[in-house]
Amino acid sequence: MAHINLENKLPGIRSLVKYRPETGRHLYALVRVLLTGDSSLSKGERELIAAFVSSRNGCVFCTESHASAARILFENHAQVVDEVLENGASEILSLKMNALLQLAGKVQISGKEVRPEDIERAKNSGATDLEIHDAVLISAVFCLFNRYVDGLATSLPENSSDFKEMGHYMVSNQYQFHIHPKT
Repeated sequence: MAHINLENKLPGIRSLVKYRPETGRHLYALVRVLLTGDSSLSKGERELIAAFVSSRNGCVFCTESHASAARILFENHAQVVDEVLENGASEILSLKMNALLQLAGKVQISGKEVRPEDIERAKNSGATDLEIHDAVLISAVFCLFNRYVDGLATSLPENSSDFKEMGHYMVSNQYQFHIHPKT
């Protein structure tokens, strides 16, 4: 049960966005730009960063929903998602992507954990300044989302299979804001 009366039975961040749509629309707009906007990182790679950071933060809702989206986007290589959630890296991924995940993991601990050698490692593996920026921002934003979801003790879906449905929804609708104000 949530710590506050959210006046709805939606799980995770969806309940918070419906509860306070005037802030929720901005959160959804930010995540839409980060996870589905123009980028040299694939949508699957960006969803993977979100799932990885959420997993390290112990946020079940965000981990499972974004891991589901990443699995869909990685198609025949969906197992890479579970490898990253378990090990923080995967041999299937490029050196660049593994370096960006390592960087995201440092940000998840604290932005001050990022050292010049972490940035240099990412650059040496082929990451651009924009890719480094976006990996850091995705990590930071998902730390915020994870704390928001768990800090108010939002609920999980009734069935774990609902996460797969959420993944399909996120991939197909690209985080459209469909919440109507409270009446």
